[in-house]
Amino acid sequence: MISIIAAVDENLGIGFQNKLLYWLPNDLKRFKSLTTGNTIIMGRKTFESLPKGALPNRRNIVLTTNSSTASYPGAEVFSSLESALESCSTDEHVFIIGGESIYRQAMHIADRLCLTEIRGKAPDADAYFPAIDNNSWKEKSRESHPADEKHPCPYAFVEYIRI
Repeated sequence: MISIIAAVDENLGIGFQNKLLYWLPNDLKRFKSLTTGNTIIMGRKTFESLPKGALPNRRNIVLTTNSSTASYPGAEVFSSLESALESCSTDEHVFIIGGESIYRQAMHIADRLCLTEIRGKAPDADAYFPAIDNNSWKEKSRESHPADEKHPCPYAFVEYIRI
């Protein structure tokens, strides 16, 4: 199964200057819970944004077109999404974790979207999630949460499945 996981604001913004738009502890816990024990595929910039490098207890895969000059400790490196997916077994659960160009490449082959939809608009965003085509995706579940002392905006954990 191929799942895409992301946190998006009302404009489908996902990042600014290679950082998350919002710091939502519950979103980070959900991300860890869903991806631990599975394979995560990310672009080079997403890997570089991880504070401690490769995420533990997951198979980390980095996509880059310039693999000869950089080092990605704890991660496997592939030059294309297709070659990375070919290295995965059919029973492996793969999560696409970003960034923008990797999401765009994966939208047509993903089985599921695991989104945190943030009710707010970040003042600055320079990376965006692709539009969700209602003819291709159906909302399966939604778990809404209010803003609180740790979460500056209301948000919802939403799962979409391919129609």
